[in-house]
Amino acid sequence: MDLKLHDIVELKKQHPCGSRQWEILRIGMDIKLRCLGCGHELMVPRRKAEKSIKRIIPKEAQP
Repeated sequence: MDLKLHDIVELKKQHPCGSRQWEILRIGMDIKLRCLGCGHELMVPRRKAEKSIKRIIPKEAQP
């Protein structure tokens, strides 16, 4: 999967705050994500993160 720093991704599962959109803050063996709804940050193994990503939102569609 072609992930870049500061990409906005939509996950398959909804976060408890109601948002599905996350910003990528760090890429490596682990991926650090920030919820755009509440600001919660978490680090997940790359394999798990790639499985849970539904789509990458294009830069043109971002507010």
